Amino acid sequence: MNPSFLKDSINDSPPATVDLEVFPEHSGSRFDHFLVQFVTATSRNHLVQSIREGLLRVDGKTKKSSYKLKTGERIKGSLFVPAAPVLAPQQVFFEILYEDESLLFISKPPGLVVHPAQGNPDGTLVNGLLYHCQQIATVGDEIRPGIVHRLDKDTTGIMVVAKSNQAHRSLCEAFKSRNIDKEYLCLVRGILKEKQGRVVTHIARHPVKRQKMAVCDESRGRYSASSWEVLEEYGYDWSLLRVKIETGRTHQIRVHMSFLGHPVAGDTLYGRARQKMKFPRQMLHAHCLSLRHPISQQRLSLTAPLWPDFQQKIEELRAAGYERLQDII
Repeated sequence: MNPSFLKDSINDSPPATVDLEVFPEHSGSRFDHFLVQFVTATSRNHLVQSIREGLLRVDGKTKKSSYKLKTGERIKGSLFVPAAPVLAPQQVFFEILYEDESLLFISKPPGLVVHPAQGNPDGTLVNGLLYHCQQIATVGDEIRPGIVHRLDKDTTGIMVVAKSNQAHRSLCEAFKSRNIDKEYLCLVRGILKEKQGRVVTHIARHPVKRQKMAVCDESRGRYSASSWEVLEEYGYDWSLLRVKIETGRTHQIRVHMSFLGHPVAGDTLYGRARQKMKFPRQMLHAHCLSLRHPISQQRLSLTAPLWPDFQQKIEELRAAGYERLQDII
């Protein structure tokens, strides 16, 4: 089978089996590099582990990761699946914005990982949610109980969590059908020529740098759209934006801002590693979330105030002189 059939799908589970044929244009590629390029629904480490344990073979034979593939060879097998972590309730700090018997709105602090994964087995938001409300343990995914969407580790702000399976199903469907309004605040490098706009691209996992996402063509990526508006400008160096996302792709705002030539301040993955002004993290904050209550159908709109480190940077820039275009914070 032609490897092009394996489209990137970040929210999908890894395929149960792999069946790939090596075409002439990929002859000479390393075994592991070939897999990284075409099996994008799992991590590089898990692919290497699949090779090492003989789960993935070339023409039925076990090969090393460095093996150079030949035209016509076929790679078949299954993928390494790590043991599920044991979730333990732990006291983890986050702010509660609203809570009832069905759902919970919280404001996530910087540096907090949403759910356990390789390298972060505990101390996550999920561990804190279990400490706060044990009933969440039986809601939705056993590894991500209650979770219906995510924020990056260093992105702060509002998240909604399901406290019942009925609420979980309803919220998942609302996110899938894009019936939830999500608004972010972000500080970006430079001054934008237009004061508002919309960016539409396709996004997929970067073919080489696995920790990154990248803009790509329609055949490989997933549709993504963001609308932005300039709120404040600081000299010639920085702009504060309000960004509304129509889709929820991994790293979407960070990728889109970098694509526009105005990466998020403090974002060393998609921007410059060294910047004139120092930032404690990427200056990206989930500001507002608006949705229908999964049970009552009442419209709920909640706002998470800027986290103190973000607010401090804004105040520093304001003190140095700025132009306010919108009065929002």
